[in-house]
Amino acid sequence: MTQLELSADHLSPKLNHLASLMQHYLQPEHSVAHGGHVRSIAAGYYTVAGMSRHVRLGEFVAHKSATGIHLGEVVRVEPELVYVCPIEPGEPIGIGDTVIRKGAFRVAPDESWCGRTLNSLCDPIDGKGTLTKGFERRSISNTAPPSMKRKRIETGFQTGVRAIDIFSPLCLGQRLGVFAGSGVGKSTLLSMLAQADAFDKVIIALVGERGREVREFIEDTLGENMRKSIAIVATSDESPMLRKMAPLTAVTIAEHFRDKGDNVLLIIDSVTRFAHAIREVATASGEPPIARGYPASVFTELPRLLERAGPGEEGAGTVTAIISILVDGDNHNDPIADSTRGILDGHVVLKRSLAEEGRYPPIDPLASISRLARKAWTPDQEKLVSRLKALVHRFEETRDLRLIGGYRPGADPDLDMAVKQVPIIYDVLKQSPGETVGVDAFADLAAALRAAANGQPVNRK
Repeated sequence: MTQLELSADHLSPKLNHLASLMQHYLQPEHSVAHGGHVRSIAAGYYTVAGMSRHVRLGEFVAHKSATGIHLGEVVRVEPELVYVCPIEPGEPIGIGDTVIRKGAFRVAPDESWCGRTLNSLCDPIDGKGTLTKGFERRSISNTAPPSMKRKRIETGFQTGVRAIDIFSPLCLGQRLGVFAGSGVGKSTLLSMLAQADAFDKVIIALVGERGREVREFIEDTLGENMRKSIAIVATSDESPMLRKMAPLTAVTIAEHFRDKGDNVLLIIDSVTRFAHAIREVATASGEPPIARGYPASVFTELPRLLERAGPGEEGAGTVTAIISILVDGDNHNDPIADSTRGILDGHVVLKRSLAEEGRYPPIDPLASISRLARKAWTPDQEKLVSRLKALVHRFEETRDLRLIGGYRPGADPDLDMAVKQVPIIYDVLKQSPGETVGVDAFADLAAALRAAANGQPVNRK
């Protein structure tokens, strides 16, 4: 046959698809493997000479040492030198070692990854064998879909957490922040949200977490839900590059399943440690700080990560993102919290004082807000929640007055109602991680208020 007869135009659609896949995978990433050598070594980075014209910021390189090949990321490019942060901690580096350009880091997700626990490089760490690579390879540095092509968010869902379902309900494709200080209970709340039944896939990024908590979260918290979940883990003792990559790898996997039509839940715990990792890398490469020790690149990377979550284009699924933000010193206006709050579609605030009172989850209903709540509430529910918030506010602002005996029943009907009903509302909002909840949080609240009005004991499920 002639070469024309063997062209792709004469192949069947399936063979044509197979030919394109073979061409994609057999062709090297770059026609020329550009390389250089290590010029100097410093704490947190090393410099490479001979590659400045051939690499781009954010690309990966392979460093050949006496112990094997190790990856690094380009964090700064100068006319004569390239600054590289090693991916693995404790990597042996010597002057003159060879460094080869690898290009953008890519992952190839597959359906068989469900139920697996991976590191930031998508290598399995659960001892269950090697991973099957998918056909589509995606760069972890992708951009968000075009804003005018994304679907509108329309559909609400039940999380199973009554305080959220009543006061700040969520929709498929929404991005919610959980703001809390250390030890207040944000990881526990995230574990409750991870058990929601509205999703086809659950992608979890544990960034800078304690190593002992990883198995507890996966085995105890997720339980049966692990069958549809993929966990990306970078513990606190790993390098800042791995902690920086974990959320990027997780959102890339979530995008893969979203584009296939799945509704995906993405949980990142926590984006603050992601920002800390970026700060470590940027500071080591010489970038100056601009806001409380954070360099400018932190405030560039945060929206690039968070905007990738959300609804896909028409015909695709959604990525609902629940992001935890660790507020330093319980200051909810620190740079990371303030910047993240302006990007997300709502926030849930956990108060330490509520946790000290034994109210779990310690969600402050007055400080928490969902910017898409009207998509999830019915008109009657919206009116009810507005009234409930007014009662809670009235109850809290008169707390000191009531403690000193300045409250007299009958003088203020609204305050009388708040004093009777708000403690019942607070009792309904209490919820432990393993507690069975009703299908409708509003029905649970209504049943408790009716029982109290009839002088019956409140029966919470």
